[in-house]
Amino acid sequence: MLDMRPVGYVVGLLVAVMGVTMIVPLLVDLAEGRGHWSVFLESGLITILGGSMIALASSNGVKQGLTIQQTFLLTSGVWLMLPLFGAIPFMLGATEAGFTDAVFEAMSGLTTTGSTVLSGLDDLPKGLLLWRGILQWLGGIGIIVVAMVFLPELRVGGMQIFKSEAFDTFGKILPRAGEIATQIAVIYLWLTLACVLSYLALGMNTFDATVHALTTVSTGGFSNYDASFGTFSGNAEYVATVFMILAALPFVRYVQLLNGNAYALHRDPQIRGFLMTVGILVAVVFVALQRIFPHHWEQSLREALFNITSIISGTGYASVDYMTWGNFPVALFFFIGLIGGCAGSTACSIKIFRYQLLFASIRAQLRRIRSPHGIFTPRYDGRPIGQDVLSSVMSFFMFFVVTLGLVSVALSMTGLDFVTSVSGAAAALANIGPGLGDIIGPSGNFGSLNDTAKWILTAAMLIGRLELMAVYVIFTAKFWRA
Repeated sequence: MLDMRPVGYVVGLLVAVMGVTMIVPLLVDLAEGRGHWSVFLESGLITILGGSMIALASSNGVKQGLTIQQTFLLTSGVWLMLPLFGAIPFMLGATEAGFTDAVFEAMSGLTTTGSTVLSGLDDLPKGLLLWRGILQWLGGIGIIVVAMVFLPELRVGGMQIFKSEAFDTFGKILPRAGEIATQIAVIYLWLTLACVLSYLALGMNTFDATVHALTTVSTGGFSNYDASFGTFSGNAEYVATVFMILAALPFVRYVQLLNGNAYALHRDPQIRGFLMTVGILVAVVFVALQRIFPHHWEQSLREALFNITSIISGTGYASVDYMTWGNFPVALFFFIGLIGGCAGSTACSIKIFRYQLLFASIRAQLRRIRSPHGIFTPRYDGRPIGQDVLSSVMSFFMFFVVTLGLVSVALSMTGLDFVTSVSGAAAALANIGPGLGDIIGPSGNFGSLNDTAKWILTAAMLIGRLELMAVYVIFTAKFWRA
């Protein structure tokens, strides 16, 4: 029988730690003097006690290593339990959100999706706005650890290609995860601090700079304002673009860079492919905008650069309503969101390395067609790509497309129109944030959707953030028999 105690112990500890972080928004609300600090006092106590009880009940089963089944369950369990407890401040707070809206907002935060059901953000208590930023910041660092420690071992979606770079951790998940997380946390913290200081230098107040730094470095996209990043047009968009790009690069390269490998960033084919893709897309959108706004080249460049980077990295900020840019940019934005950043970063979606592996496989296949007697092996970063990696990547693409279709159909059955259904499914599954159309587009939010649609999108956010198959495998009978 599968022993759930090691899983429960880790999940319980993480829930308790999240409860401790509620002290920060509590102090902010206390300083603001609007009387909302008690929300985080109650939420923090419930979360700390709940997590502690789960951990204590499971403490007699703690082991140094986890089986592969326990690792799968831990990965999904963390992203299931944390949003449930993270939703408590939304239910008790000034939003007066129901259970559905609260879980949607918390799941969107921890998966760094950035979709929101809340409106009137400008008037919400500062503690609640900060909590949204903290959720995304925690989710950002959490997904980096999962991508570097767990997914390569679980052989999810071709991630095993990074196994040697993400350290040898199988059988030693718990102690090695702590060691790796410490290195990542230091880099992540310094990157966040640099972003805060940069925003402050451009005139943001301390609170706005802090919250937007938390949601920029996590590529989450929650803002303090209904107008999103449009509140800070100008040089702030350039700064945000830089940090969104930095956050979308693999953090293992930063670790290697700090350990003396000066070429860690330059030699990574993911990074080169990602930056080249961003550059080409920005150029294309810039040309399209110049045809609409011929005398505003700097604004066109800035808005193209910011919004392209925001969507491709999965951050989900919007500085303008790009639905007014015409059909071509809007259609392009839909597909840009399905590209994603680099593996091992805070970015989401399909990830650039999978497209590189797919193209390498197609290129080898075309050469075999031209020369039937030749031997052509697809390569990535100069290394042969194993058949198991290619099979995992192909399976990932297939599952992604099928899931996207099923979620779109399910949303349409709740009464949503075609554009809202398809773009909403893509936004949730790829963890992008805004969808397309008047309802969930860059100038709208998800608050007006019915509860059934919100639960479908909440599930899609979880599935997409954990690379689909890490969740799907749990629903197979063989998983529980193994």
